[in-house]
Amino acid sequence: MKGTLLASVGGVYRVLLDGADLPVDASLRGRLKQEVRGGERLVAGDRVDAVQAEDGGWTVEHVEARSSELLRAGLRGRKAKVVAANVDQAVVVASVLRPDLSEELVDRFLALAELSDLPAVVVANKVDLPGGEVVARSLEARLAATGYPVVRTSIVTGEGIPGLAERLRGRTSVIMGPSGVGKSSLLNAVSPGLELRTGEVSQRRGGGRHTTVSARLVTLVGGGWVVDTPGFSDVTAWDPDPAELARAFPEFRSRAGECRFRGCRHLHEPGCAVKAAVDAGEVDAGRYASYCRMGVAE
Repeated sequence: MKGTLLASVGGVYRVLLDGADLPVDASLRGRLKQEVRGGERLVAGDRVDAVQAEDGGWTVEHVEARSSELLRAGLRGRKAKVVAANVDQAVVVASVLRPDLSEELVDRFLALAELSDLPAVVVANKVDLPGGEVVARSLEARLAATGYPVVRTSIVTGEGIPGLAERLRGRTSVIMGPSGVGKSSLLNAVSPGLELRTGEVSQRRGGGRHTTVSARLVTLVGGGWVVDTPGFSDVTAWDPDPAELARAFPEFRSRAGECRFRGCRHLHEPGCAVKAAVDAGEVDAGRYASYCRMGVAE
């Protein structure tokens, strides 16, 4: 029977079979075990074939080819890791306050989505806090040239929750963002009954406690799936491939062909159309600074 992998913990694979209401726990067939030990992981969202044995136990026999992969970029030169499969879109959640908005961290998550070839939506959460709307407007202006939609949300007032629910309906979405920004709280509001654990923000550090330990696929009320991911706190140590990074900034792509030199890195080269657009205010200077800091600047 065909099904979708929801999560894997300690060698146990939770699979929701097509047409079933409740998942089953399965183990891996011998050949697949060897592939997993060799580094080929099964991840949330994988489509699999499962077989039930005479004793009632389930075994995953086959994994289908993936239509997309969310890659957790390699750290300090390590190989990128697949976090989730068959995803339709990335939802990057940022809090405007508590913890304070990190624009560069938003840029890094958006770059991860772009390099995974996933369309992205940005959620500016906690806009009910004093000054929150001002910060949200600033973020919207910063991303204006990128084409990313920005949804303002508040668990307290309910602002933006119906709109976010509509964007998630009928799609498989990956929820990205550091701990403490309210990812689990938003999912609980969008789909009451999930009862995902939430973590309070540390008063001393300003960040949240990690409440999700591994990626898992969650079914939403009204249709749709979300991949609830770990906090990605080490994304700040990401060293992306300089040759790939420019394509992770959509506002650069439309101008790159106008650069004087082919293969322009948009750093120190003369006649760079991207740098000219930054100087003209057509590309946000903060976004360009993030690009320069993502392991490409000398």
